[in-house]
Amino acid sequence: MKTTLNLFIFLSFLIVSCTPEKSKNEILPEIDLTRAKILFSPGIKSDFSSTLLKVITEEVEKRSSVKWKSTEKWVNNPPTIAFALSEEKFLKGVEIPHNEELKSPENLPEGYRVFAEKGKGRTTIWIIGADQRGLLYGTGQLLRKLNFSEKQITLTGKTDIASSPVYPIRGHQLGYRNTANSWDAWTVQQYDQYIRELALFGSNSIEDIPFQSDTQSVHMIMPHKKMHIKISEICEKYDMDYWVWTPATGDLSDEKVRKKELKQHEDFYKSIPRLDAIFFPGGDPGDNHPMYVLPHLRELSRLLKKYHPGADVWISLQGFDREKIEYFIGYLIKYSPDWLKGVVYGPGSPTVNLERKVLPKKYLHRLYGDITHTVRCQYPVENWDQAFALTLGREPTNPQPYYYAKILRADIPFTNGFLSYSDGINDDVNKIVWNQVGWDPSRDVRDIVVDYCKLFLGGDVAQNAADGILALERNWVGPLIQNGAVEGTLALWQSLESSHPELSGNWRWQQLLMRAYYDAYTRRRLIYEQNLETEANRILEKAKKMGADKSMAKALETVTKADSFPVEPELKNKIELYCDALYKSIGLQTSVPKYQARGYERGCVLDFVNYPLNNRWWLEDEFVKVRKMKTEKEKLKRLEVIRTWSHPGQGNYYDNISSASEGLHVISHTDDAIDYAWWDNGFSRRRLSTQLFQFTPVLKYERLNEESDYLIRVSGYGEALLRANGVRLKPVLYNKELETFKEFILPKEIIKNGNLEISFDAPDEAQLNWRKYSKVTDVWLLKINKPIN
Repeated sequence: MKTTLNLFIFLSFLIVSCTPEKSKNEILPEIDLTRAKILFSPGIKSDFSSTLLKVITEEVEKRSSVKWKSTEKWVNNPPTIAFALSEEKFLKGVEIPHNEELKSPENLPEGYRVFAEKGKGRTTIWIIGADQRGLLYGTGQLLRKLNFSEKQITLTGKTDIASSPVYPIRGHQLGYRNTANSWDAWTVQQYDQYIRELALFGSNSIEDIPFQSDTQSVHMIMPHKKMHIKISEICEKYDMDYWVWTPATGDLSDEKVRKKELKQHEDFYKSIPRLDAIFFPGGDPGDNHPMYVLPHLRELSRLLKKYHPGADVWISLQGFDREKIEYFIGYLIKYSPDWLKGVVYGPGSPTVNLERKVLPKKYLHRLYGDITHTVRCQYPVENWDQAFALTLGREPTNPQPYYYAKILRADIPFTNGFLSYSDGINDDVNKIVWNQVGWDPSRDVRDIVVDYCKLFLGGDVAQNAADGILALERNWVGPLIQNGAVEGTLALWQSLESSHPELSGNWRWQQLLMRAYYDAYTRRRLIYEQNLETEANRILEKAKKMGADKSMAKALETVTKADSFPVEPELKNKIELYCDALYKSIGLQTSVPKYQARGYERGCVLDFVNYPLNNRWWLEDEFVKVRKMKTEKEKLKRLEVIRTWSHPGQGNYYDNISSASEGLHVISHTDDAIDYAWWDNGFSRRRLSTQLFQFTPVLKYERLNEESDYLIRVSGYGEALLRANGVRLKPVLYNKELETFKEFILPKEIIKNGNLEISFDAPDEAQLNWRKYSKVTDVWLLKINKPIN
């Protein structure tokens, strides 16, 4: 069963691609490197040699309990790990392997070559870099190739790998601020280790957030101003670019505000040892016109160059309307400012290809992709079941290697690279995938995940754990009840959990196991609670015979068994244990009351683990209203509406807009998943279908009875400017509040060959915040038995 599952998962995800790695010599027999010595070329700066020595010896010791030592001279036995720059000819009298091709990877910026050479009585593992970064990336490559066991280290397989990055900017935002779901609890050592690990997989940049940290998190172990200095120092140590994200939320047309901003920046520039770039998000947050932003950035550039001569200024067009964009581009064309290095493409920017097209060629272009969120975001999970959106929410552990590789491959050709938007370690897998795809877009995604698992979890578990990660990605595709593979995913991870207890303290392992348990628990709960609601509706069907009040009491008793007799408590216990372990190991805050998370939308999966997956909260509230009705007839009429809400009977059609399982006729979708409502801090008591919506949905029906007239019923909020096959219909009922109805008569003459398309015009609501826009939640197509006169 286990083997079949792994094969199935592998075949489901297989993408055939090739890598630019070059194999130049025969594969050597297994090389024992347990007693290897490390030798550095004098051409490498001593500080960076010390960093490389610390990185490779510490990472090797963690995985093998072997402590490698450095040497000042060549030895014939044991093997030598030799670091050198590609421009050098000799290392301590020994010729360095050299490729005369100028475009060979180890001769290109940040490129490296890892080469196992045997001859003249010695074995040498060469790490040859075009520069300091190339040496660090070569170290990461070697660590991924080594086989570790207790007190033993070997090297097998390809022993000549040369590679250089396709895109020059590859990094992630790790802002030390109160809104983060984890790293506001980190120590300097944890930041250092994580930045190192990102570098080992190809990152060359880190973005910090120094000016949104006025509120000290209860988790912070040092003042945020000191931590920003430490992060800058870490970047300097690893020769990584240190960026900062620096919005201006004040009015820059106000001279006092502007001077305060300038002073804040200058004080920061003075305090840090390294700064390579500042990124000003145009209008997210902030609402300043570029006529004020651009002069402000020119002055910032002058201050920046004073303290960090090589640093650059970048801006995004996020939140800019057409007039602001045209002003900005016109300014660049007219003045061609040299103080501006480039433009950042992020959420709310013009499309990435259009932005690059209108941007003058002298300016660079960078992605600011959101790889950390699932809904109400730049790259929402496609076809995500509402049960996950209600429980896992916007910021859960979200490994989606294939999805994020696809996104990056589509957008990065229009840019010079990326620094992602991230707010915690929940997207750890996605960061590594972007590192490697940004380095080489042709890399096989599964190979990247195997490398991730091999370095962070161990070689003996790498293949199966990689399959487990890919299975977690599949868990999120489509209607959850129908996705039985979720159970197979849990079985795989439970098998790994029991066979690898040594990984129980590994935070990456804890995250993945927590997700496997969470997904399965949510699916089993969904099935159980939906069945309880079906049973409750059968009771309401007998309301006329039982009496309204008695049927409501019995139905409520049935549907609330989800609380009194919960399903699978042992799975929930596992989730709680892993959430607690993650808080202790890496500071992941999965609960507001228990772990003092910044807010319920910040990865608080534990607080929503038992959020109702049926309508019991809504039914409780509706039954209170029904009981207050004056007559039995009124009560029975309302109970019939409630009972048949999503099951209107044969020959009729119902769609819950944006539902993966109940929106079968909906052909439209949103690009940012704002169709998953976030009301009452995630604890809305509304009907579940009301919490899914679109502003202007499109529905398509086929094979309708052309001899029948229909009634179109709509539930939602605000306006509903409905068209049927392009014909605007006038309502016969028009209520504007949530969970009330609008109704439209559909004459059979409008139906064409049994086909019908229902669409909605957008009302003029430009003056409103998008949260107040009109929305459609439910649509019914109900057959009218009596002909229309």
